[in-house]
Amino acid sequence: MADRPYPRIGLALGGGGARGLAHIAILEAFDETGVRPAAIAGTSIGALIGAAYAAGYSAREIRTHAEGALANRIEAARRFLGDSRVKMLDLINLRPFSGALFEGQALARLALPEIMPETFDELAIPLTLMATDFYGRKEVALKSGPLIPAVAASMALPGLVSPQTIDGCLLIDGGVTNPLPFDHLENVDVTIAVDVTGRPVRESDEPPSGTELWFRSAMIMEHLIVQAKIERRAPDMLIVPDIDEFRVLEFLKIREILAGSAPAKAELKRALEKLLQSQTA
Repeated sequence: MADRPYPRIGLALGGGGARGLAHIAILEAFDETGVRPAAIAGTSIGALIGAAYAAGYSAREIRTHAEGALANRIEAARRFLGDSRVKMLDLINLRPFSGALFEGQALARLALPEIMPETFDELAIPLTLMATDFYGRKEVALKSGPLIPAVAASMALPGLVSPQTIDGCLLIDGGVTNPLPFDHLENVDVTIAVDVTGRPVRESDEPPSGTELWFRSAMIMEHLIVQAKIERRAPDMLIVPDIDEFRVLEFLKIREILAGSAPAKAELKRALEKLLQSQTA
Protein backbone atom coordinates (compact mmCIF):
# COMPACT_ATOMS: atom_id res chain seq x y z
CA MET A 1 0.00 0.00 0.00
CA ALA A 2 3.01 2.27 0.04
CA ASP A 3 2.41 3.39 -3.57
CA ARG A 4 -1.30 4.19 -3.18
CA PRO A 5 -3.39 6.28 -0.73
CA TYR A 6 -6.11 3.63 -0.46
CA PRO A 7 -6.40 -0.13 0.13
CA ARG A 8 -5.96 -2.61 -2.69
CA ILE A 9 -9.44 -2.97 -4.18
CA GLY A 10 -10.61 -6.09 -5.99
CA LEU A 11 -13.50 -5.63 -8.43
CA ALA A 12 -15.80 -8.46 -9.53
CA LEU A 13 -17.94 -7.88 -12.62
CA GLY A 14 -20.73 -10.42 -12.95
CA GLY A 15 -22.60 -11.95 -15.86
CA GLY A 16 -26.05 -10.91 -16.99
CA GLY A 17 -26.16 -10.38 -20.74
CA ALA A 18 -27.07 -6.85 -21.83
CA ARG A 19 -27.59 -5.84 -18.19
CA GLY A 20 -23.83 -6.19 -17.83
CA LEU A 21 -23.41 -2.98 -19.82
CA ALA A 22 -24.04 -1.39 -16.41
CA HIS A 23 -20.45 -2.33 -15.59
CA ILE A 24 -19.32 0.59 -17.74
CA ALA A 25 -21.00 3.04 -15.38
CA ILE A 26 -19.37 1.30 -12.42
CA LEU A 27 -15.94 1.70 -14.04
CA GLU A 28 -16.69 5.39 -14.57
CA ALA A 29 -17.04 5.72 -10.80
CA PHE A 30 -13.49 4.41 -10.39
CA ASP A 31 -12.07 6.73 -13.04
CA GLU A 32 -13.89 9.79 -11.74
CA THR A 33 -12.60 9.26 -8.20
CA GLY A 34 -9.07 8.42 -9.35
CA VAL A 35 -9.18 4.95 -7.81
CA ARG A 36 -7.71 2.05 -9.73
CA PRO A 37 -8.65 -1.56 -8.93
CA ALA A 38 -5.72 -3.74 -7.96
CA ALA A 39 -7.39 -6.82 -9.47
CA ILE A 40 -10.44 -7.64 -11.57
CA ALA A 41 -12.44 -10.85 -11.86
CA GLY A 42 -15.13 -11.19 -14.51
CA THR A 43 -17.76 -13.57 -15.80
CA SER A 44 -19.38 -13.50 -19.26
CA ILE A 45 -20.04 -9.86 -20.21
CA GLY A 46 -18.17 -8.93 -17.02
CA ALA A 47 -15.19 -10.77 -18.54
CA LEU A 48 -15.54 -8.80 -21.77
CA ILE A 49 -15.74 -5.36 -20.15
CA GLY A 50 -13.23 -6.30 -17.47
CA ALA A 51 -10.72 -7.34 -20.13
CA ALA A 52 -11.01 -3.99 -21.91
CA TYR A 53 -10.53 -2.08 -18.66
CA ALA A 54 -7.64 -4.28 -17.52
CA ALA A 55 -6.01 -3.64 -20.89
CA GLY A 56 -5.79 0.05 -20.04
CA TYR A 57 -8.88 1.51 -21.71
CA SER A 58 -10.69 4.13 -19.64
CA ALA A 59 -14.37 3.76 -18.80
CA ARG A 60 -15.13 6.70 -21.10
CA GLU A 61 -13.33 4.98 -23.97
CA ILE A 62 -15.22 1.75 -23.32
CA ARG A 63 -18.53 3.67 -23.23
CA THR A 64 -17.72 5.43 -26.51
CA HIS A 65 -16.77 2.13 -28.15
CA ALA A 66 -19.89 0.34 -26.89
CA GLU A 67 -22.31 3.15 -27.69
CA GLY A 68 -20.81 3.53 -31.15
CA ALA A 69 -21.42 -0.14 -31.85
CA LEU A 70 -24.79 -0.53 -30.15
CA ALA A 71 -26.58 2.83 -30.02
CA ASN A 72 -28.78 2.11 -33.03
CA ARG A 73 -29.47 -0.77 -35.38
CA ILE A 74 -28.10 0.91 -38.49
CA GLU A 75 -24.79 1.82 -36.85
CA ALA A 76 -24.54 -1.64 -35.28
CA ALA A 77 -25.07 -3.27 -38.68
CA ARG A 78 -22.56 -0.93 -40.35
CA ARG A 79 -19.85 -1.76 -37.82
CA PHE A 80 -20.79 -5.43 -37.87
CA LEU A 81 -20.40 -5.65 -41.66
CA GLY A 82 -17.48 -3.25 -42.01
CA ASP A 83 -15.11 -4.45 -39.27
CA SER A 84 -11.95 -5.65 -41.00
CA ARG A 85 -10.88 -7.79 -38.04
CA VAL A 86 -13.77 -10.25 -38.37
CA LYS A 87 -15.25 -11.70 -41.55
CA MET A 88 -18.92 -12.65 -41.64
CA LEU A 89 -18.11 -16.30 -42.29
CA ASP A 90 -15.80 -16.30 -39.26
CA LEU A 91 -18.48 -14.90 -36.98
CA ILE A 92 -21.52 -16.95 -37.99
CA ASN A 93 -21.24 -20.60 -37.04
CA LEU A 94 -22.10 -22.57 -40.17
CA ARG A 95 -21.23 -26.00 -38.83
CA PRO A 96 -24.32 -28.23 -38.80
CA PHE A 97 -25.53 -29.40 -35.39
CA SER A 98 -22.93 -27.24 -33.62
CA GLY A 99 -25.58 -25.85 -31.28
CA ALA A 100 -24.20 -22.31 -31.40
CA LEU A 101 -25.02 -19.29 -33.56
CA PHE A 102 -21.75 -17.33 -33.13
CA GLU A 103 -18.09 -18.32 -33.11
CA GLY A 104 -16.84 -17.19 -29.72
CA GLN A 105 -13.41 -15.78 -30.55
CA ALA A 106 -14.67 -13.86 -33.57
CA LEU A 107 -17.47 -12.39 -31.45
CA ALA A 108 -15.05 -11.44 -28.68
CA ARG A 109 -12.73 -9.67 -31.12
CA LEU A 110 -15.66 -7.80 -32.65
CA ALA A 111 -17.00 -6.71 -29.26
CA LEU A 112 -13.66 -5.62 -27.78
CA PRO A 113 -11.74 -2.45 -28.74
CA GLU A 114 -9.59 -2.90 -31.81
CA ILE A 115 -6.22 -2.99 -30.06
CA MET A 116 -6.03 -5.56 -27.27
CA PRO A 117 -3.16 -7.44 -25.60
CA GLU A 118 -2.68 -10.97 -26.83
CA THR A 119 -2.01 -12.46 -23.38
CA PHE A 120 -2.96 -11.95 -19.73
CA ASP A 121 0.65 -11.04 -18.92
CA GLU A 122 0.38 -7.88 -21.03
CA LEU A 123 -2.59 -6.46 -19.11
CA ALA A 124 -2.24 -3.35 -16.95
CA ILE A 125 -4.40 -4.85 -14.16
CA PRO A 126 -4.33 -8.52 -13.05
CA LEU A 127 -7.41 -10.26 -14.46
CA THR A 128 -9.21 -13.52 -13.72
CA LEU A 129 -11.95 -14.76 -16.05
CA MET A 130 -14.42 -17.45 -15.11
CA ALA A 131 -15.57 -20.28 -17.37
CA THR A 132 -17.24 -23.63 -16.78
CA ASP A 133 -15.66 -27.03 -17.55
CA PHE A 134 -18.59 -28.74 -19.27
CA TYR A 135 -17.45 -32.33 -18.80
CA GLY A 136 -15.67 -31.69 -15.50
CA ARG A 137 -18.81 -29.96 -14.14
CA LYS A 138 -16.82 -27.30 -12.33
CA GLU A 139 -15.75 -23.68 -12.56
CA VAL A 140 -12.43 -22.79 -14.17
CA ALA A 141 -10.47 -19.63 -13.38
CA LEU A 142 -8.49 -18.38 -16.37
CA LYS A 143 -5.66 -15.98 -15.54
CA SER A 144 -2.78 -16.76 -17.91
CA GLY A 145 -2.16 -17.53 -21.54
CA PRO A 146 -3.97 -16.13 -24.60
CA LEU A 147 -6.60 -13.53 -23.69
CA ILE A 148 -9.19 -13.70 -26.48
CA PRO A 149 -9.91 -17.46 -26.15
CA ALA A 150 -10.39 -16.94 -22.40
CA VAL A 151 -12.86 -14.09 -22.95
CA ALA A 152 -14.69 -16.21 -25.53
CA ALA A 153 -14.88 -19.13 -23.11
CA SER A 154 -16.28 -16.98 -20.31
CA MET A 155 -19.07 -15.66 -22.57
CA ALA A 156 -19.86 -18.97 -24.35
CA LEU A 157 -23.58 -18.96 -23.60
CA PRO A 158 -24.90 -22.43 -24.56
CA GLY A 159 -26.84 -22.39 -27.80
CA LEU A 160 -25.69 -18.89 -28.71
CA VAL A 161 -21.87 -18.72 -28.55
CA SER A 162 -19.57 -21.63 -29.34
CA PRO A 163 -17.66 -23.29 -26.48
CA GLN A 164 -13.87 -23.08 -26.34
CA THR A 165 -11.33 -25.83 -25.78
CA ILE A 166 -8.51 -24.69 -23.49
CA ASP A 167 -5.96 -27.08 -21.96
CA GLY A 168 -8.06 -30.02 -23.10
CA CYS A 169 -11.24 -28.80 -21.38
CA LEU A 170 -14.45 -27.87 -23.19
CA LEU A 171 -15.40 -24.55 -21.62
CA ILE A 172 -18.76 -22.77 -21.61
CA ASP A 173 -20.15 -19.61 -20.02
CA GLY A 174 -18.79 -18.88 -16.54
CA GLY A 175 -22.24 -17.87 -15.33
CA VAL A 176 -23.24 -21.54 -15.21
CA THR A 177 -21.03 -22.05 -12.13
CA ASN A 178 -19.86 -18.62 -10.91
CA PRO A 179 -21.92 -15.62 -12.07
CA LEU A 180 -20.21 -13.18 -9.66
CA PRO A 181 -16.58 -14.21 -8.99
CA PHE A 182 -15.65 -12.01 -6.03
CA ASP A 183 -14.26 -15.14 -4.38
CA HIS A 184 -11.47 -15.19 -6.98
CA LEU A 185 -10.06 -11.78 -6.10
CA GLU A 186 -6.64 -12.42 -4.58
CA ASN A 187 -4.19 -10.22 -2.68
CA VAL A 188 -6.68 -7.40 -2.11
CA ASP A 189 -7.87 -5.57 1.01
CA VAL A 190 -11.40 -4.70 -0.13
CA THR A 191 -13.73 -6.60 -2.47
CA ILE A 192 -16.42 -4.86 -4.51
CA ALA A 193 -18.88 -7.02 -6.45
CA VAL A 194 -21.32 -5.83 -9.12
CA ASP A 195 -24.34 -8.12 -9.47
CA VAL A 196 -26.24 -7.79 -12.75
CA THR A 197 -27.94 -11.20 -12.75
CA GLY A 198 -31.29 -9.44 -12.30
CA ARG A 199 -34.67 -11.01 -11.67
CA PRO A 200 -37.62 -11.75 -13.96
CA VAL A 201 -40.12 -8.89 -14.19
CA ARG A 202 -43.76 -9.50 -15.08
CA GLU A 203 -44.48 -7.44 -18.19
CA SER A 204 -48.00 -8.68 -18.92
CA ASP A 205 -50.46 -11.42 -18.04
CA GLU A 206 -49.25 -13.40 -21.06
CA PRO A 207 -46.46 -15.92 -20.38
CA PRO A 208 -43.07 -15.14 -21.90
CA SER A 209 -41.95 -16.79 -25.13
CA GLY A 210 -40.00 -20.04 -25.00
CA THR A 211 -36.70 -18.27 -25.59
CA GLU A 212 -37.45 -15.68 -22.92
CA LEU A 213 -38.46 -18.42 -20.47
CA TRP A 214 -35.08 -20.09 -21.08
CA PHE A 215 -33.13 -16.90 -20.46
CA ARG A 216 -35.17 -15.93 -17.41
CA SER A 217 -34.84 -19.42 -15.94
CA ALA A 218 -31.07 -19.13 -16.30
CA MET A 219 -31.34 -15.73 -14.59
CA ILE A 220 -33.07 -17.34 -11.61
CA MET A 221 -30.40 -20.05 -11.32
CA GLU A 222 -27.56 -17.54 -11.52
CA HIS A 223 -29.23 -15.34 -8.91
CA LEU A 224 -29.54 -18.31 -6.52
CA ILE A 225 -25.86 -19.19 -7.02
CA VAL A 226 -24.88 -15.60 -6.19
CA GLN A 227 -27.08 -15.55 -3.10
CA ALA A 228 -25.58 -18.81 -1.84
CA LYS A 229 -22.06 -17.43 -2.35
CA ILE A 230 -22.92 -14.23 -0.49
CA GLU A 231 -24.39 -16.20 2.42
CA ARG A 232 -21.13 -18.13 2.77
CA ARG A 233 -18.83 -15.11 2.47
CA ALA A 234 -20.08 -11.74 1.35
CA PRO A 235 -17.96 -9.18 -0.51
CA ASP A 236 -17.11 -6.01 1.39
CA MET A 237 -19.42 -4.06 -0.91
CA LEU A 238 -22.20 -5.33 -3.15
CA ILE A 239 -23.48 -3.07 -5.95
CA VAL A 240 -26.79 -4.05 -7.61
CA PRO A 241 -27.81 -1.68 -10.43
CA ASP A 242 -31.58 -1.26 -10.82
CA ILE A 243 -31.81 -2.72 -14.33
CA ASP A 244 -34.09 -5.74 -13.92
CA GLU A 245 -36.44 -4.44 -16.64
CA PHE A 246 -33.88 -5.09 -19.38
CA ARG A 247 -33.73 -8.44 -21.11
CA VAL A 248 -30.62 -10.53 -21.63
CA LEU A 249 -30.23 -9.66 -25.33
CA GLU A 250 -31.34 -6.02 -25.30
CA PHE A 251 -27.86 -4.69 -26.09
CA LEU A 252 -29.23 -1.94 -28.31
CA LYS A 253 -30.73 -0.34 -25.19
CA ILE A 254 -27.25 0.53 -23.96
CA ARG A 255 -28.08 4.18 -23.26
CA GLU A 256 -31.15 3.26 -21.22
CA ILE A 257 -29.17 0.65 -19.29
CA LEU A 258 -26.40 3.14 -18.51
CA ALA A 259 -28.97 5.73 -17.45
CA GLY A 260 -30.59 3.18 -15.15
CA SER A 261 -27.17 2.44 -13.66
CA ALA A 262 -26.54 6.06 -12.65
CA PRO A 263 -27.76 5.63 -9.02
CA ALA A 264 -25.46 2.61 -8.55
CA LYS A 265 -22.58 4.61 -10.00
CA ALA A 266 -23.31 7.47 -7.57
CA GLU A 267 -23.49 5.00 -4.67
CA LEU A 268 -20.08 3.58 -5.53
CA LYS A 269 -18.53 7.04 -6.01
CA ARG A 270 -19.64 8.02 -2.51
CA ALA A 271 -18.16 4.83 -1.08
CA LEU A 272 -14.85 5.31 -2.91
CA GLU A 273 -14.60 8.96 -1.88
CA LYS A 274 -15.27 7.98 1.73
CA LEU A 275 -12.56 5.34 1.46
CA LEU A 276 -10.11 7.89 0.13
CA GLN A 277 -10.96 10.36 2.90
CA SER A 278 -10.51 7.72 5.59
CA GLN A 279 -7.04 6.89 4.28
CA THR A 280 -5.82 10.47 4.03
CA ALA A 281 -7.37 11.75 7.28
